[in-house]
Amino acid sequence: MKVAVLGSGGWGTALAMLLLGNGHQVKLWSHTGEESKRLELTRENPLLPDITLPSGLSYTCSLDCVTDCDVIVMATPSFAVRRTARDLKGLLKAGTVIVSVSKGIEKDTSLRLSQVIREETGGEYPVAVLSGPSHAEEVARKMPTGCVSACEDRAVAEFVQDLFLNEYFRVYTSPDTIGVELGAALKNVMALCAGCCSGMGLGDNTKAMLMTRGLTEVARLGVALGGKRETFAGLAGMGDLIVTCTSLNSRNNRAGILIGGGMAPEEAVSKIGAVVEGYFAVDSARTLARRLGVEMPITEAAYRVLYEGAGMADMLKTLMLREKRHEVEESWM
Repeated sequence: MKVAVLGSGGWGTALAMLLLGNGHQVKLWSHTGEESKRLELTRENPLLPDITLPSGLSYTCSLDCVTDCDVIVMATPSFAVRRTARDLKGLLKAGTVIVSVSKGIEKDTSLRLSQVIREETGGEYPVAVLSGPSHAEEVARKMPTGCVSACEDRAVAEFVQDLFLNEYFRVYTSPDTIGVELGAALKNVMALCAGCCSGMGLGDNTKAMLMTRGLTEVARLGVALGGKRETFAGLAGMGDLIVTCTSLNSRNNRAGILIGGGMAPEEAVSKIGAVVEGYFAVDSARTLARRLGVEMPITEAAYRVLYEGAGMADMLKTLMLREKRHEVEESWM
């Protein structure tokens, strides 16, 4: 199978290595010629420390690389998905499968990234989503990992499952693209908040409460948008939330630690040196929640801290003193 991976960050590079190891012909596309040449010459990606890129991987900065490919893996940052997808139009052959592995919600439209891809490619190509608890560094080191291939078309979901599945990368399938994408995007919001808890010197009790109630409100929004509640208890929901909230490999968690320690949000995001998707997802999640009338108190508090300069201690107190309620909304009904 001929595959082009668009985006040579840590995740795109790790997946390119995986697909090459699975026996496919793989081209890794970079946004700039300088980046592409550096990867080719050094066979190293700074985002994957101490890992040598395998021989046999092709590098390019030309989108013409997609013209003969059977599969396109979209691994750009969320803000670049629309532009990249737009540039693909007219280059893809009929039947090309597009796999979205980027995590986020488009800032200005609040659209899921698969929706953006479909808009820009005219809806002519099948689009699947691959997501789950998957640090790029660990996948590149072939550590056992589980993800979900989601598509409304079962045959496409299973095609993507077969494409990626191997002895260290287990892939399940799901028809719930909405739930899988929202779990992927919004766990970054909660990871920022978990990092803030660490930066403030709070303990495991606080983070456990945050993660559990955070997942509840993410699922609430997901169901309101048409997703399935059970998806959020799986790899793309709970699994991704756990790994992102508890690991220093997570850029969102690290940014939150800096913010919790007193650094201004914009400075913390800049200091991380790579895209902190949760910073942008907070705004989109709040917009969707307000549009649909969905209660998301943690997301609202995060927005106020990140964009309105509210104090974290004040927001924490506000959350703790909210009106009392049942843990499960259907209790005693």
